Amino acid sequence: MPDHTVESCTANPEGIDEAHAEIRAACAVFAGKWKLEILWLLIQRVHRFNELRRAIPGVTQHMLTQQLRELESDGMVRRTVYLEIPPRVEYQITEDARRLKPVFEAILMWSHARGGGERGVEDAAA
Repeated sequence: MPDHTVESCTANPEGIDEAHAEIRAACAVFAGKWKLEILWLLIQRVHRFNELRRAIPGVTQHMLTQQLRELESDGMVRRTVYLEIPPRVEYQITEDARRLKPVFEAILMWSHARGGGERGVEDAAA
């Protein structure tokens, strides 16, 4: 596996283009207003649709459905339908997505160092 650290790309200019292409591909998976928040919640535990909807203020049913379908298509989320009455559907992250946990922990530490989440939520809403 090639070394894809920032330092190695800077030292090897040809590696910058390859790394940039990989970053762009990764960003495409996470593009969407709610995807990172959905993944963060699913890293914590399995959720049902309405649990996710209640946990994410401002998300519409349509947008949550769309974002979950895209994450499922990208192999980040697994949707499980239980054949019971009433029907039950649960969402969980895949092992591929679980590997992002250290990234989310780094984001959490970064946010905390900046003064916490409430400031970020207020800034994002503005």
